[in-house]
Amino acid sequence: MQDTPHTTSPLSAPPAWLHDRLGRRVDYLRISVTDRCDLRCTYCMPQQFKGFEEPAHWLSHAEMARLAGLFVALGVRKVRLTGGEPLLRRGLDELVSRLRAMPQVEDIALSTNATRLARHAASLREAGVDRLNVSLDSLDGDCFARVTGRDCLGQVLEGLTAAKAAGFSPIKLNMVVQQGVNDHEVPRLLAFAMAQGFVLRLIEPMPVGDTGRSAQGLDLTAWTRELAAREGLVPEVMGAGAGPARYWRSADGRMSLGVITPMSQHFCEACNRVRLTVDGTLLLCLGQEDQVPLGRMLRQGASDDELRSAIRDAVWHKPERHEFREQPAKVVRFMSQTGG
Repeated sequence: MQDTPHTTSPLSAPPAWLHDRLGRRVDYLRISVTDRCDLRCTYCMPQQFKGFEEPAHWLSHAEMARLAGLFVALGVRKVRLTGGEPLLRRGLDELVSRLRAMPQVEDIALSTNATRLARHAASLREAGVDRLNVSLDSLDGDCFARVTGRDCLGQVLEGLTAAKAAGFSPIKLNMVVQQGVNDHEVPRLLAFAMAQGFVLRLIEPMPVGDTGRSAQGLDLTAWTRELAAREGLVPEVMGAGAGPARYWRSADGRMSLGVITPMSQHFCEACNRVRLTVDGTLLLCLGQEDQVPLGRMLRQGASDDELRSAIRDAVWHKPERHEFREQPAKVVRFMSQTGG
């Protein structure tokens, strides 16, 4: 994989805030705190996958906080902690507390499979996590086990209960919809979300790594219009920077449905985010290999000014869009290595 060159045109120097050459402002940083996971979801990681990053290469919480602080100083206002499964990383509360101590950070979110959430929900809330996204692809125990590789649906549901008790609201449920696998469960998940006060989000599988390319996705753009018509949902008007999901809501406001369609209707023109992997590699696009080794630079003694310059130059060269439909596929890393 090629590192993004650290060069900037003298006639088009980056502005003071983090913008790319297309005028998109980047104010959202996703940090993968581990590439390990206790599940093996069919669209994410192979069952026998062994290619994990060596722990010696993992950034410490202090190193992650240092890099995050540089992004925040350049205008990032939202931070999401991802994995792998982030709750496998010991001492996560420490990192959350460091981020919470940065007054410019407006929102700290966490993406989790919730298998360990029951024991961590209260401490995460106390440390400063604002919002949770929980992966939940099925409410049927057998189907859940087939998709995730583990029979642990009960643990996930216990985690959701604990998260509600800790005061997280709204909790978003992320359902990767696969044709012939779990697409028939959407109405059941929607009813569950409405009853519990959650927000269900339907997601098209992304062709990232061999597992992502083999997942049987649906065209959720057309499919959701039909579902919305049946359920009496109306589209919400979303503001700039609201993220990739398009939302539908019932007239009484009790039901909310989000749809993320990287394949059938991409959202690249409004992309406002970059990703930092567990070893400190800056990824500029989910569907491209452009990257900058910030972690390696940090450990080789780069100053904050040098790191800030590398961040500015990298974001300036952020790719225009993913190329998921390219053949052969460009992205060979798995989603668990990317940071979801």
